[in-house]
Amino acid sequence: MKSAITVSLVPQAKGGPFVFWDGLDAAFKSAQNLGFNAVEIFPPAADALDAAQIRGLMDKHQLAVAAVGTGGGWVAHQWHLCHPEPEIRSQARSFVRAMIRRAGELGAPAILGSMQGRVLPGIEREQALEWLREALSEFDAEASQAGQVFLYEPLNRYETNLFNRSPDAAAFLDAAGLPNTRILADLFHMNIEEASIPDALKASAHRLGHVHFADSNRQAVGFGHTHMPPILDALRSVNYSGFLSAEILPLPDSETAARQTLAAFRALVNPR
Repeated sequence: MKSAITVSLVPQAKGGPFVFWDGLDAAFKSAQNLGFNAVEIFPPAADALDAAQIRGLMDKHQLAVAAVGTGGGWVAHQWHLCHPEPEIRSQARSFVRAMIRRAGELGAPAILGSMQGRVLPGIEREQALEWLREALSEFDAEASQAGQVFLYEPLNRYETNLFNRSPDAAAFLDAAGLPNTRILADLFHMNIEEASIPDALKASAHRLGHVHFADSNRQAVGFGHTHMPPILDALRSVNYSGFLSAEILPLPDSETAARQTLAAFRALVNPR
């Protein structure tokens, strides 16, 4: 397993669960100095990412890009895939497709989290799920063309009413016939929704593509109360070799959160 740390480039998301906020140059430098393997980027739009510049940073600091988030489309524009207005759904799909292409240029998958939306009043659940299924089919194909998987993130009940549990989301992806789409398992959301995080990870292992490494309070692992060793045992048991990426609040400050994340990662992934 490999370590990753998040950086947000979205001013409207200030105060959200991302560790670094001072631009890509500073984030890459800090991530390298601390000893991370990769950076996960949360940009406002695909055209905010200069692929050549970022590849230069990757080479300079010997870091990968773990993933690229699409939530800026929700934060900045309130676009999502289950909106009753066709034009808004179309804008959301276009936004995500562009992000998939740009992420692919960086050798990374794109993430669908908040832009999945929710079942709104007056909309039947089956209709919302059909809109989601249609969009995911587009993204699955787009990601395949980019040489990447696509990451779908189940969120907790306070953020969506589509899929809150990883096994349920995996079953939906299976039924939809999406060969290139994987589950992003966020340990913060799972702590709220899953009866057993290890069991949920095992049940959805065939779809597992990325892990957000966060404690129960959405702070760095070790600053909350989630019991992590059984979770790491479950990941090892399903031969997960991807990133543990810290999408966490920068508390008490970015530097401390990053250092605690890496200390926890090393203690859990390579225990003596």
